[in-house]
Amino acid sequence: MAVFSSIRAADDSGYAETLERMKELVPGNPGYLGYESARTPGGLGITVAYFRDHESLTAWREDMEHQAAMRQGRADWYESYTLHVGTVERSHGFVRNG
Repeated sequence: MAVFSSIRAADDSGYAETLERMKELVPGNPGYLGYESARTPGGLGITVAYFRDHESLTAWREDMEHQAAMRQGRADWYESYTLHVGTVERSHGFVRNG
């Protein structure tokens, strides 16, 4: 699992197109399980991406297009970010019906 928290720069021209490309690309990783993402009106964004194992996450990190997007993010799109990598030990949920 990777938890990516970020504050985007005021001018994030090209970000949306690159994000869409990453959303197209990451499912090609056999260990990719999905993601959840939210952004506050103040600009804080948090994305949690789930991978089957550390090797799958490493393969995503090493993908050449993803590496180019990460470089551009540091150069142009992010004021700051943090990345936390961990393992999910247990997960459960609840949905109210009605």
